[in-house]
Amino acid sequence: MRKHVDLVGLLFVLWGGMSLLLSVSLLTTGIAATAIGAAAPAAASGKLAAGIVAAVFFVLAAAGFVFGAVHVWIGTRLRRFREWARAFAIVLAAVDLVLIPFGTGLGIYALWSLLNEQSKPLFDPTSAHPPSPS
Repeated sequence: MRKHVDLVGLLFVLWGGMSLLLSVSLLTTGIAATAIGAAAPAAASGKLAAGIVAAVFFVLAAAGFVFGAVHVWIGTRLRRFREWARAFAIVLAAVDLVLIPFGTGLGIYALWSLLNEQSKPLFDPTSAHPPSPS
């Protein structure tokens, strides 16, 4: 079970990294929309539309940065078998379930790995020795 939990942590890091890359793309699109709005004549209705589009892209980019950073952070802590990281990873896995198709796969695998009775001892802080690989 140790390998499965470690793989879930790695997949969380990769999923978070992809979210961060997507957020950079959204941010640059928002910057482009801002530039288009700034270049439009003052009386043009395109200026308002470009501003709205830019705001939407900036909000999506910010949400993506937070989403990605949390996944990377929890994934690294999960690979170190931190007790609190398991609970946060279960919550993130439940959120990931709605992100079809890759998030759903990650969420199902993470929930299966982390809720398995054999994985619970891996996160026990009172154990003196690290659990043996299964």
